[in-house]
Amino acid sequence: MSSPTFSPAPPSAPTSGPALRTQDLTKVYGTGETVIRALDHVSVEFDRGMFTAIMGPSGSGKSTLMHCAAGLDSVTSGRAWIGNTEITSLGDRELTLVRRERVGFVFQAFNLLPTGTAEENIVLPLRLAGRKPDREWFDHIVRVLGIQDRLSHRPGEMSGGQQQRVAVARALITRPDVIFADEPTGALDSASGADLLDFLRRSVRELGQTIIMVTHDPRAAGYADRVITLTDGQISGDRIVDPAGPGHTEQGR
Repeated sequence: MSSPTFSPAPPSAPTSGPALRTQDLTKVYGTGETVIRALDHVSVEFDRGMFTAIMGPSGSGKSTLMHCAAGLDSVTSGRAWIGNTEITSLGDRELTLVRRERVGFVFQAFNLLPTGTAEENIVLPLRLAGRKPDREWFDHIVRVLGIQDRLSHRPGEMSGGQQQRVAVARALITRPDVIFADEPTGALDSASGADLLDFLRRSVRELGQTIIMVTHDPRAAGYADRVITLTDGQISGDRIVDPAGPGHTEQGR
């Protein structure tokens, strides 16, 4: 089955400056001899409209970087910005609003409400913000992701791949500055995982979305435009992906 075609949609985020950046970001757990420096003065910028993969061995700090950069975890020192907003200086309430309205999340475990329908799960971030869905944008997303016939289904009535597509739609619905994807293909079979990565890549290329994905899978990273590698809490590699890679073929465009 051929992939659906994206039609252009106006971006909601500012087009100037990086979507996200960090400066000397440091995260330390424990004290004394038991101290663990999960992040060690990490400074990095993520351009708008780019698909970036963050890789590294277990304990390298890749998930910690995502959590701190997304405002899901506090930092020991250093600063982080989403757009022009310094999130490391915000209080809990302000940070919650930024995460709700300017950040999208796609998790390996889907994190869907089991009692809610697909449609209810997709529009949940808008409901929490007291906003009504833009029906044209909603219809566009579900059409692109091929889940029009699953909107009345609950998660238990959908396959893993369908649930993950619902999770992607939920992340896109607010037109966020950046989407963070944490091992998004980890619970999927290879075919469903490839489909999902193709949708993520095309949302970057054709909708201008910014995506930062944590993954341990080199094949998944091959769909990205850029791969950052962490080792012992520091950036040990930063490269642009070969455009002839698996996600950069005509099928992935």
